[in-house]
Amino acid sequence: MNGARSARLVGVSRRAEPAVGTLLLLGGRSEIGLEVATRLAPGRTVVLAARRSADLAAQVRRVQQAGAEAVRTIEFDADAMDTHAELLREVSEQHGPIGIVVLAFGILGDQARAENDAQHALDVITTDFLAQVSVLTHASKLLREQGSGDLVVFSSVAGVRVRRANYVYGSAKAGLDGFASGLGDALHGSGVHLLLARPGFVIGSMTEGMTPAPMSSTPDQVADVVVAALRRRRTKVWIPGTLRPVFFAMRLLPQWLWRRMPR
Repeated sequence: MNGARSARLVGVSRRAEPAVGTLLLLGGRSEIGLEVATRLAPGRTVVLAARRSADLAAQVRRVQQAGAEAVRTIEFDADAMDTHAELLREVSEQHGPIGIVVLAFGILGDQARAENDAQHALDVITTDFLAQVSVLTHASKLLREQGSGDLVVFSSVAGVRVRRANYVYGSAKAGLDGFASGLGDALHGSGVHLLLARPGFVIGSMTEGMTPAPMSSTPDQVADVVVAALRRRRTKVWIPGTLRPVFFAMRLLPQWLWRRMPR
């Protein structure tokens, strides 16, 4: 890997390959999630979970063409947290042990709106933090019972030090980053592995119309780094890797300067 594909990888565990078994992609329309799924699809059953799951024909074809043994879809509403445990049980019972769970759902939200509309702010926090906590708690319990499995969590550099320009989204990612970091430590020695990815600005449909930030990546570049990190059994990855020292330095900036930082 080079350029935007490079990454700073932290942490090592003993296994050399991702866990075998079904791959569950939570966020079946996610560009990054689909890039990850296609790279891990050969020989696996892949389950794409999303709202309006009957409309995932294009995504199903793409994963099939990548070599999946079978591709299935399931209805998934991230904000309906009372359904998460049952969804995971259903996937496990119908498609065999779950090897990899990729959490690729989320919303960017509208910062200006969220500053005046408390419900919109809560919607962002619910999807990007609370729903992720729910899925991770249920999924880690299931994988612990199996004795193996991989969890892939997408945090963001936006949560490393929250900026005034996107503090609602950033605060949700900060909470998720902390929760996933602690969960990863709690899973140590259980046979379950958690990879926490911290990408910077990703050029894609979620950021369409926005000016790309320095050191931006594309979904396929993010997926390359994530899959390589999974195969090397890493626990944390920055994408691109140059962001890690940059944000170490940014933590030292005085608050008066930090509040003027762009998204």
